[in-house]
Amino acid sequence: MHGTPDIVTNHSPSRAQELGEMLRRRRETLDPKRLGLGRAGRVRTPGLRREEVAARADIGITWYTKLEQGRPIRVSPRVLLSVAQVLEFNEVETEHLFKLASLPAPLRPENSRVCEPLTAASQQILDQLCPYPALIQTKRYNIRGFNEAYRRLVGVDLHAVPPEDRNCIYLSLVNPAWRASQADPDEMLANMAALFRASMAEHLDDPAWERQLERYMSASDQFRIVWDRYQLKGIENIVKRFRLADGTILALQSNNWWASPSNDDRMIVYTPTDEAGAERLKAMMKRQRIC
Repeated sequence: MHGTPDIVTNHSPSRAQELGEMLRRRRETLDPKRLGLGRAGRVRTPGLRREEVAARADIGITWYTKLEQGRPIRVSPRVLLSVAQVLEFNEVETEHLFKLASLPAPLRPENSRVCEPLTAASQQILDQLCPYPALIQTKRYNIRGFNEAYRRLVGVDLHAVPPEDRNCIYLSLVNPAWRASQADPDEMLANMAALFRASMAEHLDDPAWERQLERYMSASDQFRIVWDRYQLKGIENIVKRFRLADGTILALQSNNWWASPSNDDRMIVYTPTDEAGAERLKAMMKRQRIC
């Protein structure tokens, strides 16, 4: 048995009651037969019994009963997560449960979407944006999708880059062609590092973020220097300058879009800042016969 939970919740009585109500209602919807729980005699209550939830979560029935009754008790993230798993809460429901208990949300499993292709619909949107360069990336700067205009703009055949290496910060550290396409590479690296640090503050002790940071550190001493400045920034629509194959500089405005509040995928579309830039971009794409 887990023993006495070790963190005191600070939720108000109303929040405690809502938490208890959430647990009770879910408990009453679960089918004992589906969960392999045999019942002898007449079943008087719907769903699982409190003692069955407590036993499967490996906690005391008295403690669970008080929790479901909305009484202020001691509760730890580990124990609450165990209850959430027994009651088959999904990620969003579990996070809400933790908010009601005034506890930090549990870490989600490492996101495996980095190596997963985009949906056909998302890729179609990127392709239709041509001649405007566009990509979809995560908060950790992993590139999940891109159009041909973006691939040509950065001067790197991203199709040939392993999915785990398609990362804007990592490529700026190890890929000469990528770095050459940036008119202000040092400034852009510092900006990305500041954005990464700000986002990482929301994922403290997350192994995936720690591994990503260590990879940046190992790839370049320059990143270590930039990281030690301890700068933080929020996402803004900024003007970014790219160096084209002929050496000319093309200034493009970044435009950021999110698919949904719960999804950290961000679509960035680069648009010209003036008419001359628009003509230059169109000419470049037309010359390379990609749009």
